[in-house]
Amino acid sequence: MTELQIITFRGLVYPWHCDHMGHMNVQHYVGMFDQATWQMFAMIGITPTYMREQHCGVAAVRQNISYRRELLPGDAITIRTGILEINQKVIRFYHEMMKDETAEMSATTLISGIHMDTQTRKACPFPQDVVTRASQMIVEIIPVI
Repeated sequence: MTELQIITFRGLVYPWHCDHMGHMNVQHYVGMFDQATWQMFAMIGITPTYMREQHCGVAAVRQNISYRRELLPGDAITIRTGILEINQKVIRFYHEMMKDETAEMSATTLISGIHMDTQTRKACPFPQDVVTRASQMIVEIIPVI
């Protein structure tokens, strides 16, 4: 397990997260990773208020997911997040989803996003305070995808 700097999600697998084969369906892995992403964004200053007032947001442009271990109803999970890179308009980050009971990695994802003006729908620079906060959270890892 790679220790990442921040915990961005804790939750449980409920029966309604599972498909007809009895394990958590891919849509819920993505949903939990999405919640972790928004938590991380809030930590670096990309909050709902910022997005509404500045007419800016972040759009995912690439996401790679690796499913490693099935999750079943009742499994408690934790997602840890690390920022790999932030530059003028692009952020790359990594999530690890762990099954709490066994500390086994269940899934990982590597995401690239662009900061954008929501009115013009074009990429624009991140504010310097966001870059500063995100830079303080950069981890030195090689993602396992």
